[in-house]
Amino acid sequence: MTTSSIGRNAPCPCGSGKKFKRCCLGREDSTTPSPGAPSPAQVLREALQGQEFHSLEEAQAFADEYIQQQNQHPLDDFDGLSPDQMAGLLNEPFNSPRLVVFPEVLDSPPSAPITRLFSLLVEAIGEQGLKPTAKGNLPRHLCREAALAYWGEQKYQEETRLGGINREADFFDLHVTRIVAELAGLIRTYKGKFILSRDCRRLLAESGLAAVYPRLFRAYAEPFNWAYRDGHADVPFIQQAFLFTLYVLWRHGDTSRPQTFYEDAFLRAFPVALNDVPPNSFSTAEETLRRCYTWRTLVNFAGFFGLAKVDKVSDDILCDEYRIKALPLLGDALRFQVSG
Repeated sequence: MTTSSIGRNAPCPCGSGKKFKRCCLGREDSTTPSPGAPSPAQVLREALQGQEFHSLEEAQAFADEYIQQQNQHPLDDFDGLSPDQMAGLLNEPFNSPRLVVFPEVLDSPPSAPITRLFSLLVEAIGEQGLKPTAKGNLPRHLCREAALAYWGEQKYQEETRLGGINREADFFDLHVTRIVAELAGLIRTYKGKFILSRDCRRLLAESGLAAVYPRLFRAYAEPFNWAYRDGHADVPFIQQAFLFTLYVLWRHGDTSRPQTFYEDAFLRAFPVALNDVPPNSFSTAEETLRRCYTWRTLVNFAGFFGLAKVDKVSDDILCDEYRIKALPLLGDALRFQVSG
């Protein structure tokens, strides 16, 4: 008996947390874990050896029960999580309190690039609102003033040496912050102006950025499309696995580590993600996925939200090597309930 014994709607034996029909059905070779280890299909075959079944239903029930038991065991490839726990992190990241809790209000005011940019937006919108451009974007003068305040004079000159800030998209971090704030229901357009929503004003009045940050975090993690922010391959699973990356950062981030440590952890856990990388003539699928993962998850997410310190190892503009270390905000913004 083979993986054909696994129901289409049963959890995939690779432990991805997806249903079998939406993961490894029809591509059995992709379920193979680390080199030298038996694949989930092989393990299931061994469990079925010597078993006698009087009906297909009986065989199916055995396979489902066996897979369910296996899915409760911690795996090295999942950094100590079981497949069931991984399924919770992937499929219900904000609704798995036995795994992780997200406080609605942080214990202390957060310090992160996105909160600094959001504060600049709040100040610019003020009580009277802010008139957008004809295309519905932030006005040019605000983008320039915000960039100068955010970067400082020296970095502003460096960032604009090849072209000035003439539209919102030229200061992309601010552009992303505005979009995420709208997705979070904190900023909206009313009577031709950007205004702060009633909910946003209430949150700021009651608890300041400590209450706003969780809203921005959730909007960025889920409805915002991470691929919009960069020119890398569209690999949705990188975003879906955001909580696994934060779990690995929570476990190992007390020490500064190269980004390859986190790339390796992601690839060990989700080798099937390589199937989502479109082929190109410049690099292998693994090289493409590693670059995409580092930029999208570590730089533009963990770094942007102040969850990790992300430092380039060189000032060279072409340098794509980083060192990553967790920041205290990680433990304030989310609290894992699993053993580290």
